[in-house]
Amino acid sequence: MKATKSADRTRAIGMIPARWGATRFPGKLLARLGGRSVIERVYRRAAEAIHLDTVYVATDDPRIAREVEGFGGRVIMTSSLPRTGTERSAEACRELEAEIVINIQGDEPFLRGEMIDTVVREMVRDPGLTTVTLVRKLAGGAWLDDPNQVKAVLDREGFALYFSRSPIPAPGPAPPPFAFKHIGLYGYRADFLRRLVELPPGPLEIQERLEQLRVLEYGYRIKTLESDYDTIGIDTPEDLKRARAHLTDLHRGGAEAAEGKIE
Repeated sequence: MKATKSADRTRAIGMIPARWGATRFPGKLLARLGGRSVIERVYRRAAEAIHLDTVYVATDDPRIAREVEGFGGRVIMTSSLPRTGTERSAEACRELEAEIVINIQGDEPFLRGEMIDTVVREMVRDPGLTTVTLVRKLAGGAWLDDPNQVKAVLDREGFALYFSRSPIPAPGPAPPPFAFKHIGLYGYRADFLRRLVELPPGPLEIQERLEQLRVLEYGYRIKTLESDYDTIGIDTPEDLKRARAHLTDLHRGGAEAAEGKIE
């Protein structure tokens, strides 16, 4: 159940940017996962967050819009101009009243409402933060070499130093005992988000194909919070198979234990 809304409470909205033409897996958001589309699973998970006033899907594709409206979700149609999910979220938010915008990846069906609430609470606690995201500490392994798994390195205060598709930190004399996997959930101050998308992409963002690097390239900071939960992002058809297998395991029992232990 949603918490009671208060007129003097910080207003936060969830925005799920959604496009059809993903390079590695076109149409993935409408792929079926346990009887529902990927985008429906993401939407329903996001709607569980008690600190979000509303959740929207931002898209320029009528197929995605029909799907979302079909399960009762809210849609904002955007132009085809946005180059990134962050830019699409910013365009969709132009006419909305909100202080915090949570940019939610449309291909993260195992997202939890608690993860969103963690980000919102931190931004309410510290009004000086413009951008907040999540990371998950994991043991080293094959995932470090997977370019679809984004890695992060942090400073001593938990602010991001860099994100990369390559293993970071670089391998040394011994394998690192752990590394931080980035979970692509972003909290933005609405006014900062509007300023951010007016800036052109920098060389690091272009090279890594990681939109959050625009924040760092222009000298702003990203606060990271360590998540108790991992996710399975649907980047490829192989990821969808893995997600289906994980969902089957959850249905067999022990869902609460398994949910936070995605390998």
